[in-house]
Formats: sequence, C-alpha cells, structure tokens
Amino acid sequence: MYYIVKFLVRLYFRVMYKMTIEGRENIPKDTTVIYACNHRSNADPPMLGAWAKGKFAFMAKEELFRNKLFAWLIRSLGAFPVARGKGDTGVIDTSVDRLDSGRSLMIFPEGTRSKDGKVGRGHTGAALISARSGKQIVPSGICYGEKLKFRTPITLKFGAPIDPAEYCEVCDEPNPRQLVKLKNRYMADIKFLVEGEPEEQTETKENESNE
Repeated sequence: MYYIVKFLVRLYFRVMYKMTIEGRENIPKDTTVIYACNHRSNADPPMLGAWAKGKFAFMAKEELFRNKLFAWLIRSLGAFPVARGKGDTGVIDTSVDRLDSGRSLMIFPEGTRSKDGKVGRGHTGAALISARSGKQIVPSGICYGEKLKFRTPITLKFGAPIDPAEYCEVCDEPNPRQLVKLKNRYMADIKFLVEGEPEEQTETKENESNE
C-alpha cells in the first residue's frame, strides 16, 4: 500500500505541476537519511516524499491526528505527532527510532512556512537528530515562483549529503556549538539550492574571470 500511495502522489504532482527533479543521484543508497528542506506550502511533505528514496517518516502537528481516519492515513505514510511550542523532547527519540527502523526522515528546519520564498535561519533539530543517529543530512530545495497553482513550474533539488561526523561528535549529547556549525552548513546548502549564489559571490567570480 505504501508504494502504491507514493506512486499516486507522484502522479498527482506530475499532472498538477510542471515538475523537474534535480540531484536525486545525491541521495545515498541502502541507508536512511535526513532530508532537510525549505518550507513553502502544505504540499511540501508529500512532494518531497514522492521522490525521496525508500520509506520515510515526518513530523506532523498533533491537531492533524484528531480525525481518526486521517490520522490512520498519515500514520500509514510515516507521520508521527509533535506538540508544537510545548518542548516535546520525545520527538527527538522518536525521530532517531524511525531512522533506525528503516525510514528516512523529513525535516523542515525553518519551523514555519516562508511567505516570500526566501530561506530563513533554521533550527538545530535536524543537526541534533543527525548527531545522535549518525545519519547523513541531504539538503533539499523546493523552488517555484510566488504562488503555487495549476501547472506551476516546480524544481525539486537534492544536494550532496552532509556527514555529521565532519562537524560534531556523534553521540547522545553532542556539543551545542558544534550543532550550530552543522546547522549553518545545511541551511547554507538549502539556501544555495533555492536561491543560488549570493550576488556578491557571483560578481566576484565574474570579475576574477575577466582579469
């Protein structure tokens, strides 16, 4: 059932939008990973999951589980509830358990949807889960114009995986400062996927090529 639903979701997005997928070859094979992605709309989780490799899990606000039928559906697709704004520390343990059980994890580190399409600063949750599990982070970017509507061109990008061991000690209680460095790395990669190089860097490269 899982892969049938995944196929139908992918078909839906192909029909509704002009989908382009880039960098899927960057996703490591035969292991679970953490997809850290920018957040534009409620369509992001199923869109990202449709092209993620293997099975996946994702956090969903607890209010979505009040309807029993809908709760069953999203649970079957890998969702688990999180109480936003209540310091739900158990979500970290649940995330690590999901990764260990064979499901990759989707995280939107900005914590909220972007209103202008720009990538925000992000949080260290993905870094903490990565450091505790030892799983690589795959920065991902969903790119389109101002509004999402029928046949909108959308590009879904997957960047090169990031090994947490290069930035922090992989353990149950990683160093907070090291987690920030890891967070800064994947947020920079997401920003690059979505927005491209900063103008000043592009101008510098053009000047160097003209010298």
